[in-house]
Amino acid sequence: MSDMEGSGDTLSVIAAQLRARMEVTNGAREETLRVCREVIQLASRAIRAVHRGEMESARVLAQEAGARVAAVRQGLREHADLYWAGYVHDAQKEYVEAEAMLAIVTGRPLPSPEVLGVEAAAYLNGIAEAASESRRHVLDCLRTGDMARAEATLKTMDDIYYELITFDFPDAITGGLRRTTDALRAVLERTRGDLTLTLSQKRLEDALQRAHLPPPLPG
Repeated sequence: MSDMEGSGDTLSVIAAQLRARMEVTNGAREETLRVCREVIQLASRAIRAVHRGEMESARVLAQEAGARVAAVRQGLREHADLYWAGYVHDAQKEYVEAEAMLAIVTGRPLPSPEVLGVEAAAYLNGIAEAASESRRHVLDCLRTGDMARAEATLKTMDDIYYELITFDFPDAITGGLRRTTDALRAVLERTRGDLTLTLSQKRLEDALQRAHLPPPLPG
């Protein structure tokens, strides 16, 4: 057998081995994509349940999302390249947002990234998006006259923002946190303006009632 023929046989063996490895990797990728889509769907439903006041349903949905996040982490122990792919980050971020929303609305401390089993960049972006999403909860509180809860929620949003702006690292490390934080700042400004206007209106109405005068006409 010539050296050329031997090289061809060796290459065939190498190619077969590499093909087998890539088939395993591709299978892991397809499964990860499927589970990550489920995480995002469950997290979205959990957030919607929070806004509807369906807290128990939100907790169950968030727990289901968390179980899938853990499954992805476990399933990719031999596929680090897939674990650090963007779709895993996005799924973790959405899960963090759901858990953080639950904590903010119910007045509980935010769960840590270790408790949630997520990476730092996904955690930071997730709590940033939860803070922005909390604007809706503040507006709901204003509509129902629950000023204390509206103010408490805005304070939590503020606290999150002022911690996030201390993370002055490249986007490649933070997953684009700077853009998310900038968006949160704009949401905070609008929400603070809404709360201030509502509180001023409430004080005026209270003063008029004490003076036995009719409330001002809208507009």
